[in-house]
Amino acid sequence: MKPEVTAFFDEATFTISYVVRDPQGSACAVVDSVLDFDYASGRTDTRSADAIIKYVQDNNLTVEWLLESHVHADHLSAAPYIQERVGGKIGIGDNITVVQDTFGKVFNEGTKFQRDGSQFDKLFKEGDSFHIGQMRGDVLHTPGHTPACLTYVIGDAAFVGDTLFMPDFGTARCDFPGGSSETLFNSIQKILSLPDETRIFVGHDYKAPGRDFYAWETTVGEQKRFNIHVGEGKPMEDFVRMRDERDATLAMPRLIIPSLQVNMRAGHMPEPDENGDVFLKVPVNKI
Repeated sequence: MKPEVTAFFDEATFTISYVVRDPQGSACAVVDSVLDFDYASGRTDTRSADAIIKYVQDNNLTVEWLLESHVHADHLSAAPYIQERVGGKIGIGDNITVVQDTFGKVFNEGTKFQRDGSQFDKLFKEGDSFHIGQMRGDVLHTPGHTPACLTYVIGDAAFVGDTLFMPDFGTARCDFPGGSSETLFNSIQKILSLPDETRIFVGHDYKAPGRDFYAWETTVGEQKRFNIHVGEGKPMEDFVRMRDERDATLAMPRLIIPSLQVNMRAGHMPEPDENGDVFLKVPVNKI
């Protein structure tokens, strides 16, 4: 089955969110939504999420799933906001518990912060399946960028999050806690074992050198032939050396501090204080 896929590009974070629709009905899923956040002022905005909600309502769609490919370090999830307005169950990989344990300690969250993934409606593991209307989705566990990364294979489309980028840009960084370039290489091979005609929808695009437009759709076949990091059968040893050397030069994402605290809570803000005010922590020399 060939799902209908509509992309929403957020230029502030270079994130692509998707509405994935059953072509034979009104059911849909939202993949990797964005809550706009201005770090300097500490203010949130819902314009990106509202665009998705408007699309859903204008097309009389029923949101069944709000799927997270992983705990994003570069944008805040809008899943709870969208859920409140148009429904859907929030899902993520079951290794979210590993991420929660790691960053619960980094942010000194104490015992009130649950580290069992209970903030999410569904924790997926390798081999799980789900449905969007009559359309089946299958779950691949594809860690390496983070321990909890998933690829959602829905019909002929694979939503790979940050595991793979467009062929001319390559692959994701692996230097976050729990990341591994060797693990990422093996995860990518799992994705590349899908049929060549499988459409791949990436989580970010930054315009590769020489390309002056944003892009987010490719295929397994194109990745196998042209991906600058793993294409043409490049060996693991070369990939690991390249990835580790490259990651050592990268700065932390601009929104990593707020993103991790919110996204490990399924997009919810930390509990407010006795006055109803919400605060985010900035750990010093911890990340």
